[in-house]
Amino acid sequence: MKKAILGCLLGVIALAVTANSDNFNDVPDRYTVQRGDTLWDISDHFLKTPWLWPEIWHVNPDIANPHLIYPGDVIKLVYIDGQPRLTVERSRNVKLSPQIKETPHAEAIPALPLEAIQHFLSRNRVVEPGVLEAAPYVLAGSDKHLLTGSGQDFYARGDLEPGVPVFGVYRKGDAYVDPYTGEMLGIRAKDIGTGRLKAINEGGVATFKATRSAEEIRIADRLLPHEERKINATFYPKSPEREVEGVIIAVEDGLTQVGRLDVVALNKGARDGVDEGAILAIYKRGETIKDRVTGEAVELPSERAGLLMVFRTFEKMSYGLVMKADRPLAVGDEVHNP
Repeated sequence: MKKAILGCLLGVIALAVTANSDNFNDVPDRYTVQRGDTLWDISDHFLKTPWLWPEIWHVNPDIANPHLIYPGDVIKLVYIDGQPRLTVERSRNVKLSPQIKETPHAEAIPALPLEAIQHFLSRNRVVEPGVLEAAPYVLAGSDKHLLTGSGQDFYARGDLEPGVPVFGVYRKGDAYVDPYTGEMLGIRAKDIGTGRLKAINEGGVATFKATRSAEEIRIADRLLPHEERKINATFYPKSPEREVEGVIIAVEDGLTQVGRLDVVALNKGARDGVDEGAILAIYKRGETIKDRVTGEAVELPSERAGLLMVFRTFEKMSYGLVMKADRPLAVGDEVHNP
């Protein structure tokens, strides 16, 4: 996945060339969009600052929506009245009318590699402590099986919310704790599958049909009312409006090392001014060394080592996708405004 964003590319090139004409010779004057490209990668490939494009998007009237750019489109860098502009030349297989674009929306290139984050976007949840423990639970599989897969029945007990026909099946995951304050930020409810309610008997035992399973459904897995979110492929990268001083608190699957396109959990959320699309720089915390002259312990400065985009937020925390890693990253590394 080596390419990328037209939308981002457009604004970023114009901004960077205006700010520094010395960069002009290093900027390609055209690019043909390929299937598999993302907006972010193309922009990063050109000028390394893909989050700046929204600031000048209004000067690119040829593209009404930067997230509706298609394979085969050609992006051109031109100058109008001495100012850099980016225009789009549509490919011949894209039919346009005054009001309708016939190319299916699903073919437009996305802003981010959705395969890396769609599971977190659509189904994973972060809940308050005690929510899963109080939720209905899987009692048994069909024919007393311990495990259940998609298409099979299973049984559950507990206080099922009336009128809800579909429930998500979850398993208790990591507890997210702020390493500085000790505050509990939430519990990850790991998505296991989906079940549709078939019946409830007089004893309160409910029969479900497993309509989807990411993993085999186990006894004691918990049920929460279905809350699948529509995947939003439109992310507008931006710097947070407020000053953010946070830290990476977890990585998917309990790992400690972090690399490009890894999903990380942060100890900052909506209450801290972090929302979807926020760009944060990642800093490696400086080592603590002994000053051999004075004998004191001295902490070296933190060094910038990567970049991430927040793609889902909760009240107290958020998930981000690492877009750039100049060196190995890890849980505990700091995040700040870019």
